[in-house]
Amino acid sequence: MSEGLVALPPGHVGAVVTFLEMAAPPAPAPHPESPLRLVRWETIEPERYRTLFRRVGARWLWFSRLAMSDSELLGKAGEVHEVVDGSGAQAGLVELDFREPGECLIRFLGLVPELAGRGHGRWLFAETLARAWAPSVRRVRVHTCTLDHPAALPAYLRAGFTAHGRAFESFPDPRLAGLLPRDAAPQIPLLGTSPPAK
Repeated sequence: MSEGLVALPPGHVGAVVTFLEMAAPPAPAPHPESPLRLVRWETIEPERYRTLFRRVGARWLWFSRLAMSDSELLGKAGEVHEVVDGSGAQAGLVELDFREPGECLIRFLGLVPELAGRGHGRWLFAETLARAWAPSVRRVRVHTCTLDHPAALPAYLRAGFTAHGRAFESFPDPRLAGLLPRDAAPQIPLLGTSPPAK
């Protein structure tokens, strides 16, 4: 293996995480129009949450919430907003964490894969930031990684976030553990398994 490369354990996936923050609200601007809308959940139903989380994040190997028990999920989930389309169908997820005084951490932000590239991202960013910048908030933070949609990091930077750190993380491939289907995230090869029989 070449110098500087780190071998991962069998069955693991690796990613570079970028830490971003915004220290002041963006300048006021008209919100982009969209047929979508955000609906805040007054209560969190774990199975409903997991269904939405999987719909939005399976393409990018989001799995953390899927590995939690109901009680863990309810204890860790922040303020959840469901993106819905004109018919009321699930179209995306925003989760905001205000537990750190003076801060908002955008834990999850994404649309279902079939809406990618259709211009809804700018609307979702604007709506998310409007909620993240609550009156007591002095800093908004978000983490993104190289497993996320390739447009995620450039979009955060365009929205006014500044990158301030990076880290490498590795974890067992959630597809091998059955948390996600084996055909999820086809852009990330599933290693250490036999090819399907023909």
